[in-house]
Amino acid sequence: MWQALGRPGFLCSGWLLRSVGYLTVSGLTGLLTLVVALLLLSVGGLLAVVVVGIPLLGAIALLGLPVAGIERWSLRMIDARPVPDAHRTPPRPGPASWLRTRFTEPVTWRELGYAALLMLVLWPIDLLAVILGLTVPLGLLATPLLLATVGEGQQVNVLKAYPVTSWPAAFATCAAGLVALVACAYGLGLLAGSRGALARFLIASPVSPLGDWITELTRSRLRLVDAFEAERGRIERDLHDGAQQRLVALTMMLGMARLDTPAGPLAEQLTRAHDEAERALVELRELIRGIHPPVLTDYGLDAALVDLAARSAIPVDVHLALPQRFSQPIESTVYFVVSEVLSNMAKHSGADHGEIFGGYSHGRLVVTICDNGRGGADVGAGTGLLGLGDRVSVVDGRLSLSSPLGGPTQIVVEISCQPLPDSE
Repeated sequence: MWQALGRPGFLCSGWLLRSVGYLTVSGLTGLLTLVVALLLLSVGGLLAVVVVGIPLLGAIALLGLPVAGIERWSLRMIDARPVPDAHRTPPRPGPASWLRTRFTEPVTWRELGYAALLMLVLWPIDLLAVILGLTVPLGLLATPLLLATVGEGQQVNVLKAYPVTSWPAAFATCAAGLVALVACAYGLGLLAGSRGALARFLIASPVSPLGDWITELTRSRLRLVDAFEAERGRIERDLHDGAQQRLVALTMMLGMARLDTPAGPLAEQLTRAHDEAERALVELRELIRGIHPPVLTDYGLDAALVDLAARSAIPVDVHLALPQRFSQPIESTVYFVVSEVLSNMAKHSGADHGEIFGGYSHGRLVVTICDNGRGGADVGAGTGLLGLGDRVSVVDGRLSLSSPLGGPTQIVVEISCQPLPDSE
């Protein structure tokens, strides 16, 4: 808009009509907002005694939402840069979650402030500027025509105020109308540009270099998680299809050689070598399972956690309702967090029983691990809980700990996510 004002062809371009259209839309929006606000305030105030009016009074706080939506649309008349909608997506479906999100985010109150400014101050300025900016120049320009028709060549009142009784005065007034047309055109353009800048400042999400850096840092962490999980999968496949198969073959060869060798020192050495190969194979399988468990890839998080519980050093009951599959980073995160917690439970808690329960509901995956141990777990005590919290936060999740002295200890993993489309 500002660049168009500095060009010689501004008067002949479409920017003048765009400015008039933007100011007209803003003025009418402000007037309509004022009427709606007065209706809500009056009706809500009258009905507040019977509780019915309280939601109407609360709706006044949300007037900024439609006003800002109209403003984003109308701003495109004078500014090619879009104004993004800064509202957050509610974590759960339904009106309650939507209202809670809207009332707790700063952008809602910024938009309400703009709506209040528009309906109390700006809309009369916008409409008055459009009315005067169009009627004054056109009234002056039409003076000769009015003198020849309505005034019958004798007299005409320009703008209902100034009498013109001669043709020279009529043409002088017409020339003044040309000057007024240029001045009003640039004035309307300047006002529209200023109004647009003010609206953008009030309703657009504040952007700073630090915010951009944080956004890019978050995206890079997610990319690193994806790359890390892909590399874990590649290592697991290489070990499973390469080293493990060779070790299985070696174990079988040593076993056959052991059977074919008569008793003696050589047979004893082959037996020891065969036993060592079997132990190495077991350790390699445990290592592969720790890198990326095949049960997690093949059967999902529910089955993988059941397998973890079955291999735990203390009895652990599992009660999960996870009919859906989730993305690989999310399933891996939950799996390895539960694995680490079960390991800490066996080493430090003194518990003789544990439980894993949870499920997925309203866009959140929640898994809880608890035990009947002595409690007193501390994030800063070197048990790795801080690292687990960092790992969960990478996938937009949260890890919370409750462990009073005397127990029980409970760790909750919450992740905002959506199931895979083909798993529902």
